[in-house]
Amino acid sequence: MCFDSKPAAKEKVPSSKRPQFHLDLWLCLTVQNWILDFGRPIVMIILPLEWFPLNRPSAGDYFHMAYNVITPFLMLKLIERSATVLPRSAVYLCIITFVMGASIHLVGDSINHRLILSGYQLHLSVRENPIIKDLKPASLIDSFELLYHYDEQLGHLMWYIPFFTILFLYFSGCFTQTEEQKKIPVSGWLLLGPSALYYWYLVTEGQIFELFLLTFLAMVAMVTYQRRKGFSPDSNGAFLFGSFSVTMALVAAWVVYLWNDPVLRNKYPGFIYVPEPWSYYTLHIKPTEAPPGQ
Repeated sequence: MCFDSKPAAKEKVPSSKRPQFHLDLWLCLTVQNWILDFGRPIVMIILPLEWFPLNRPSAGDYFHMAYNVITPFLMLKLIERSATVLPRSAVYLCIITFVMGASIHLVGDSINHRLILSGYQLHLSVRENPIIKDLKPASLIDSFELLYHYDEQLGHLMWYIPFFTILFLYFSGCFTQTEEQKKIPVSGWLLLGPSALYYWYLVTEGQIFELFLLTFLAMVAMVTYQRRKGFSPDSNGAFLFGSFSVTMALVAAWVVYLWNDPVLRNKYPGFIYVPEPWSYYTLHIKPTEAPPGQ
């Protein structure tokens, strides 16, 4: 187990004895990511509002709570199976920060989705939203901008920086010289598409393209460095690297598709333009509805 009562150091495992493709963990991570993270806002839209009053936690909030427990547990199990010694202090610090950031996001995102049910438009800034721009006193708008900061910026950074750090630490130990260990099984190839598609959603909706790009470039540098020493990614490393490679292609296609959208361009004016899928949904797909009581 991860929290072993014996403090003995973990020895490097010979490449011939390394564990095979971790189908159980990759499958659990992919399924729970799709259900508990991607499915979170969807279940809030589908289920009747009467079941979850606006002043009580919604079904999506319970999904988020489960995600905040299951994901760090699975990542610890993934680190357990690393073939090389990883810095335990760094891993524990990442897990603690991950849980804190995801919990901050839980509160902010919960309120944000209730605002959507009241007419909040995700493709507009906080101050431009019809249900907020006329609030009195005006200082209330500052409070909603603070909420947005906790939800979309601070919460995301404290959530995703440790998330990708742990994945990179794990990836750094996924290299071998044994040819049999380099082959991704059929189950891994079938899982690669759903995994990459989820990471596309994570990067675009989480607005963390810069962080993802740095992680991907670090992985490329690691692969280049290890190949000069005669090592290549094993099946688990190849699966993770392949997922991120496909994700990069999906993000590029998404940006090209929405390159000339004037409304989204106005909301995302920075040098790096990566619109959020839910902003696209409220702008182009969701029918315009009057807020409750109007």
